[in-house]
Amino acid sequence: MPPPSDIVKVAIEWPGANAQLMEIDQVNFVCVCVCVCVHSWSLSGSEQFALRYADGPQLYITDDVYNSSQYTTWFLSMLLLLSRQLLDRIQSHGIDARLEALKELAKLSADPTFATEFISMEGIGTLARLVESECCTLTLVCSLLSFGEMLAFTLTAFLELMDHGIVSWDLISLSFIKQIAGYVNQPMVDVSILQRSLAILESMVLNSHSLYHRVAQEITVGQLIGHLQVSNQEIQTYAIALINALFLKAPEDRRQVSTEMASTLAQKHLRSIILNHVIRGNRPIKAEMAHQLYVLQVLTFNLLEERMMTKMDPSDQAQRDIIFELRRIAFDGENDPSGTEKRKAMYTKDYKMLGFTNHVNPAMDFTQTPPGMLALDNMLYLAKLHQDTYIRIVLENSSREDKHECPFGRCAIELTRMLCEILQVGELPNEGCNDYHPMFFTHDRAWEEFFCVCIQLLNKTWKEMRATAEDFNKVMQVVREQITRTLAMKPSSLDQLKGKLRGLSYSEILRLRQSERMSQDDFQSPPIIELRERIQPEILELIKQQRLNRLCEGSCFRKLGNRRRQEKFWFCRLSLNHKVLHYGDLDESPQGEVPFELLTDKIPVSDIKSVVTGKDCPHMKEKSALKQNKEVLEQAFSILYDPDENLNFVAPNKYEYCIWTDGLCALLGREMGSDLTRSDLDTLISMEMKLRLLDLENITIPEAPPPVPKEPSTYNFTYNYG
Repeated sequence: MPPPSDIVKVAIEWPGANAQLMEIDQVNFVCVCVCVCVHSWSLSGSEQFALRYADGPQLYITDDVYNSSQYTTWFLSMLLLLSRQLLDRIQSHGIDARLEALKELAKLSADPTFATEFISMEGIGTLARLVESECCTLTLVCSLLSFGEMLAFTLTAFLELMDHGIVSWDLISLSFIKQIAGYVNQPMVDVSILQRSLAILESMVLNSHSLYHRVAQEITVGQLIGHLQVSNQEIQTYAIALINALFLKAPEDRRQVSTEMASTLAQKHLRSIILNHVIRGNRPIKAEMAHQLYVLQVLTFNLLEERMMTKMDPSDQAQRDIIFELRRIAFDGENDPSGTEKRKAMYTKDYKMLGFTNHVNPAMDFTQTPPGMLALDNMLYLAKLHQDTYIRIVLENSSREDKHECPFGRCAIELTRMLCEILQVGELPNEGCNDYHPMFFTHDRAWEEFFCVCIQLLNKTWKEMRATAEDFNKVMQVVREQITRTLAMKPSSLDQLKGKLRGLSYSEILRLRQSERMSQDDFQSPPIIELRERIQPEILELIKQQRLNRLCEGSCFRKLGNRRRQEKFWFCRLSLNHKVLHYGDLDESPQGEVPFELLTDKIPVSDIKSVVTGKDCPHMKEKSALKQNKEVLEQAFSILYDPDENLNFVAPNKYEYCIWTDGLCALLGREMGSDLTRSDLDTLISMEMKLRLLDLENITIPEAPPPVPKEPSTYNFTYNYG
């Protein structure tokens, strides 16, 4: 017979003593545990002890878990005593005592309850003073090795304490910033100290507008580039994260910031260093590095936003001269007629041949944003840097008389708009995305080169489709599909991009569409429709069970925050009887299921009032630079439960979002309405109907798939003519 649900089995450890194994009622759990252990191990004073989890983050058990007011009194008293003891020990003159105290403090600082008590005793100020005075204090009392360890533990504790958000980063002194920046700028510094220093500077920039200016004065991108040329990918990740933070939190003067960033990227060879030492390095790219490369890619493309949103001024002669230059390059050698009227007529004819919509005043074609002036910039780059390609495209279309000419100007403008949408120019980075493209780090003018490749693709596809002006939108849809399919293959260089695009001709796109259409074919005859309606409830129940089973397996979520290094994870899973949601913090992302015993918090399903998504979520209503982008909003959901509490999620991807929102709706007896459910429903119904139709034809379907043919031992095939 299983034990009652309110009885828990625990093992409690004490250094140097045998573990105490107990079965205790949850109502009196913590008090009984402490009293029994104190008595069994002959310890003095129950009020001096508290319980802490042995596995996982090793956080203290608080009254939030077991609701014991007596234990709360003991617990807070113990933390107060512990905080005071640690403060005394880290300021002592004994090297070993100070080192052990800092080591223990670095471990305890992750606990929010301890952090609150320690900070209330001016703990952060003490740590900051230790760092500021390290040259005249720590160096005198420690060996070099001990100094490195002590400083690393000090910085770790400081960062963990600040990450709880209990005190403001604005309180940090300038001398502390200078000291931390000094560690980053030193040519030879311990890896642990360097990691924590970079992380602290990143948090300063992300969390305080005033500290941004101070950090920017002490640290430049040029000084960080050296840390990208090391073999340690962790250091490289921290360095790129700080570079991203400096760019992300730059002042609102976009023109100045864009100019400075573009200049920095070019002058300091940041792109080539990242390409050679990170992307093409000897080690595989980890998830966090992939995210930082993605953020840098987004921020780089966002430099185009100003031009993308700038309308052309038809009265601006400098801007009109760019259009004149496009005409001159395309039709070089043709003498302008002397008469004004003849010149206007010739210009109108040339602008029509260039493919502009407005033949008389083509400047009007660039007054819509996006793409604004960015389209004109792309066209001028093509005309000057790839002049032969530009002239060929213009002349081969301007000489056609069969109405199949490809309008270069109109196509270039629409293509620029399309590329801005595909690469999300102007969007903020998505907190959970790692989708960077290596090829954009292979060229200093990657955007412009990408455009040049795509405009040639558009011209080629136009000819393959034998399109006319009426087919313009159809051509652009095919080109978008060609580009998105190719980007999904993650070409490593622009040359590889060209090769993959050549393989995706119009005929190949038609073949792929036909293949996908046939795989999703749905018969429309009345008997088949009736069969579908009969099958659908069974399939929906099957999908519902799959969603609930996935919730029982659980998922790992990352806590949203401004600092991703030493990131925090939490895990949530549904109990096997579908009555309780268990969740809790983790040190790192797990490789499989997390036992219920490690998930310290829970929500009864009966207490859940509703599930909200997107902008309706409490954590999405907060203002944060990385939270207000479209993709994060699309993957956010919250559980609202009694009494007026909420549990907030941001799914790692769209699939997990659909699984969890569907599963929670099924749990609450509501309709599952995600795109994934509709897709699964269509796929499973189609498969089930085809199986049943095969069965009607008496076609035997084997229980097991046929064996995979073995590879030949040699590929050295020959043909015997004898």
